[in-house]
Amino acid sequence: MFDDILAAIPFGIFLAFTIGPVFFVLLETSATKGFKSALIFDLGVIFADIIFILLAFYSTNKIVDKLKDDPNFVIFGGVLLVTYGIISFTKTSKSFRSIVREYHKVEIKKNVYGKLFIKGFFLNFVNIGVLIGWLVFIAAGNSLTETKEGLYVFVATILIVYFLTDLVKIAVAKRLRNRLTPRLIFKTKKIIALVILGFGILLLVQGLFPQGKERLQEEIEHRL
Repeated sequence: MFDDILAAIPFGIFLAFTIGPVFFVLLETSATKGFKSALIFDLGVIFADIIFILLAFYSTNKIVDKLKDDPNFVIFGGVLLVTYGIISFTKTSKSFRSIVREYHKVEIKKNVYGKLFIKGFFLNFVNIGVLIGWLVFIAAGNSLTETKEGLYVFVATILIVYFLTDLVKIAVAKRLRNRLTPRLIFKTKKIIALVILGFGILLLVQGLFPQGKERLQEEIEHRL
């Protein structure tokens, strides 16, 4: 069991530093809203990961293969991210005064925490690449562990290390809060919205032109 835990730790750290919409929004939430808000957001992200893990473990191979190979799911996720990015950018552009009020606000209402949880869940769940990533991790676990229980320990360790590393990221980002001005927060939110929009467009391109992606991979393999 100890060997299974050691083998899983690098995967958990790698997952925590995988660049994606969640990575940027988590840091922005910690820096602008504080540790507790970022923690609630991250719990939503983890909940989506747990659903993907259960899907990867207990779904039939046909369902999983359909999710991986059907470009419609990628397009759907891309449309959601693009829509979210546009709405966030537009809303931020019109809300500088509310950002100023939020910056000086000491206490955050409890109902906001529920929205942050849903936001974390949504941003992670619409990315089909996360499911594929967990399938890769589970496949790696199958080769690195000797028993089914060992595989469970391996996957659980990845999730725990991922969460603990996120806590460190949240704590570091929170230290930046004192250096943030309302105008800098305003610009940061707009940049995050554009990043999410960019990832959405990337998913759309991958879904609409899957053959182009395959040709690019073949070209890279050929050059290597």
